[in-house]
Formats: sequence, structure tokens, C-alpha cells
Amino acid sequence: MPRPRAFDERQVLERAREQFWATGYAGTRMDDIAQATGLGKGSLYGAFGDKGKLFHRVFGDWCTAVVEVAEERLAGGPDAEALARLSGYVHLMAENTASDTERRGCLLAKGAAELAQHDPTVAGRSAETMTALLTLLRTEISAAQRHGDIDSAADPERLAALLLTVVRGIEAVGKAGLDPEALRNIADTALAVLPMPEGQKRLATGRSPARGG
Repeated sequence: MPRPRAFDERQVLERAREQFWATGYAGTRMDDIAQATGLGKGSLYGAFGDKGKLFHRVFGDWCTAVVEVAEERLAGGPDAEALARLSGYVHLMAENTASDTERRGCLLAKGAAELAQHDPTVAGRSAETMTALLTLLRTEISAAQRHGDIDSAADPERLAALLLTVVRGIEAVGKAGLDPEALRNIADTALAVLPMPEGQKRLATGRSPARGG
């Protein structure tokens, strides 16, 4: 009968994530993970496999969390509130980036940039995450179109891709040092350029306080 693990798996994964997030995949050794988690390398290998498998686990968990945060804001509901949901999500991403004073950025972006070219697991998980975010945005845009807040003649797929590029781009330029107010202005501008029905004036939706991962 196997012996029960004498450690908190979630805590170990969180500490491993922090290490990968700080030093990147290539810059992280299993010795570093062992020191960060307080576990011996033998225990790490036994529980999670090699460094690649451990990173895949951490990266997959992060991608799941990214989608869950989006789902909290873009969970559907009355069509009349769809534009407000879109605004809340875009502003949330800007605020989260603005509050990242250490400029660590997003582990999804960092992991994909470093590994997606030659790691099929990372490439596939990244693509799945982007597709899920795109679907959530497209659904809300279509709802806003039904309500008359966005021009019904516009292509919701293209608008969703635009907003997805904006929110992911905000993270990139924020990490590069663009100041917080500029990040917030990017979010405002992206929402302002969504096409409205002819003759309609959009009411300001306001900025949302930062929360989520």
C-alpha cells in the first residue's frame, strides 16, 4: 500500500510556480525548486516527474486560472449588461497589470514566449487558453450587439480578437515599463473604438477595481 504524501501538494505547486515565474523555465533548476519547496529532489521527481512535467503542471494550472478569471467577468447574463461586462474585464486586466510593480508579467505569456516554439504541450495549452478567452469575448460582444450597444453589422469574431490582443498587449507593455495611467487609457480607448450603431452615443462604463489573477 503506497504511503500518503507528507506535504501539501497545492502549496508545493504554488512555490514551484513562484520559482518558474521569477527565473523562467531555462533559469530554474530542480535544486532551486527543492530549495523553494523544502522538498528533496527525490520527492519532487516522485510526485511530479522531471522539471518539464512539473512546469507543465504549473503552467496548466495557471492557464486554467486565467480562463476562470475571465469567466467571472464574462459569465453571460442579460444582454443589456454585456457591454458593462466587457468593460469590467478589460479594465480588470489593465488594473492587474498596473498593480504588478515587480513587472513579472503573466506566466502564460512568459511560458509561451520561452517554450511554445519547441514544446508542444505548452504550445497546445496556450492555444487552448487563447481560444477560450476569444470565445468568452465573442459571446459578450454578440450579446451587446443584440442589445444595440455595438453595431450589429460588425464581425464579433474580429472584435473579440481585437480586445483579446489589447488585454494581452497591455500586459506586455506594462511589463516593459509603460506607466499605469497609460495602461488604463489603452483599456478606455479599446472600448471606445468598438463600433456603435449609427446615431447612438455610448455612455461611459467606468473603470473597475483590480481583483482576480
